[in-house]
Amino acid sequence: MAANRKGDRRERELVNELDAAGFAVMRAPASGSATDRDLPDVLAGNGDTFYAIEAKSSAGDPIYLTGEEVESLIYFARNFGANARIAVRFDREDWYFFHPGDCYTTDGGNYRVKKETALAEGTDFDELVGHSTQASLDEH
Repeated sequence: MAANRKGDRRERELVNELDAAGFAVMRAPASGSATDRDLPDVLAGNGDTFYAIEAKSSAGDPIYLTGEEVESLIYFARNFGANARIAVRFDREDWYFFHPGDCYTTDGGNYRVKKETALAEGTDFDELVGHSTQASLDEH
């Protein structure tokens, strides 16, 4: 239960940051368990750019997502007209964002993001919401 509360708190934190950056934003608090529909954790848009986001946080261990979670995210984003993003946050670090296709895929078909990968290769929050780098993000 503590892990779920921490995850919920991190999702609310991301929602508040997106809101402060001028995005209309909605959180689906129990996206994984409340419905059989494929829902992302967070939906955000500013009139020009729309994101469907699966958010995960960790104390420092690698973050894993099941293949099913990522497939659901991609399915929803495609049908909704949004850019699919995986958001990861490690303790004492900021949020970093990845297109699902840029994440490491394990032999079992799951997805993994290590802390050092997030810091070195992830899109930071300012880049995600900024206009100067938006074209490169939308290519995915």
